[in-house]
Amino acid sequence: MKLYVGNLSWSINDAKLKEIFSEFGEVSEAVVIIDKFSKRSKGFGFVTFENDEDAKKAESSLNGKEVDGRELRVNEAKPREE
Repeated sequence: MKLYVGNLSWSINDAKLKEIFSEFGEVSEAVVIIDKFSKRSKGFGFVTFENDEDAKKAESSLNGKEVDGRELRVNEAKPREE
């Protein structure tokens, strides 16, 4: 299951994002989306869990939680619209 994580602090990178979510289960991928021109974080990313139940626990526990001074928004990722 893939989760969308929004309102990330600019200082959070892929490794830190994975660390934050790993306490809830096995994370197969954690990616912070980077602007290709400025090379800075766009303030959101995606975390993929091996197990759907772990993803749901992380979503309910971390949605609205403050990390590095920002309140995270965590939801199940939706397919990208064309």
